[in-house]
Amino acid sequence: MHITSISGSPSERSRSAWLTQFAVTRLEGSTTRNEHIAVRDLPAAALLLADAQEPAIARAVEAIAAAGLVIIGTPIYKAAYSGLLKVFLDLLPPEALRGKTVLPLATGGSAAHLLALDYALKPVLSALGARHVLDGVFATDAQLQRHESGGYVPAPELLARLDRALEPIVPATQVRIGAEVSCRR
Repeated sequence: MHITSISGSPSERSRSAWLTQFAVTRLEGSTTRNEHIAVRDLPAAALLLADAQEPAIARAVEAIAAAGLVIIGTPIYKAAYSGLLKVFLDLLPPEALRGKTVLPLATGGSAAHLLALDYALKPVLSALGARHVLDGVFATDAQLQRHESGGYVPAPELLARLDRALEPIVPATQVRIGAEVSCRR
């Protein structure tokens, strides 16, 4: 399985970026290729001008085209996914997610932002051709506590929801049981 993960967080060390990479680690052993797009690292001018010909943007679009599974992580601000992610999604071709499985992930300060996955992000994914969208996983700040190593520790209920969301791809018995819960992302 070829996975492309997309982090829509403007912050280098964010809960949503960590959760996105953690989801990928839960699938270790089931992947043939793994590519990561940190939208914050793409050229700002090219993003704002929707310059899909810019080499870094073109490579990111190609990584999505090659993927069978696309994992999209974003922080939720004021009941919406990040503007940075929006700028990137807007420059993708209209059918960029057709034929792909998509896992939406989001983090926010409280459960009050939970519906942003269903009412803000999923319609955009559908507009990009996504027809196989897995159950989204939303994590509150309390469910991703900082670890002294600089990473985060997921709450047991968050880990269970993530593994349940991944079951259509990889049966629960194959999800990486001992995935490291602390990483510097």
